[in-house]
Amino acid sequence: MPEIPEIPDVTGTAALAICESLLLALNDRKVLPEKEIVGILLDAAAAHANDPGDDGKSDLHAAVAALINRILAGGNSVRRG
Repeated sequence: MPEIPEIPDVTGTAALAICESLLLALNDRKVLPEKEIVGILLDAAAAHANDPGDDGKSDLHAAVAALINRILAGGNSVRRG
């Protein structure tokens, strides 16, 4: 197996790509309707936006919430126009 280069954020970017592909597949195969997928993303964004920051990573949680909200606004994860 090839060695994974040490590039910042590679694991997070890979995880995002995998999750987005899974959500698209679930929608394409009519396992989850678009409304449910949007709900999942809204819940994820809210969990990070409302995180109290007790772990010392409040900036990270805010950035995660903002990214998820940008994904929702762009419609990429459910192929909305």
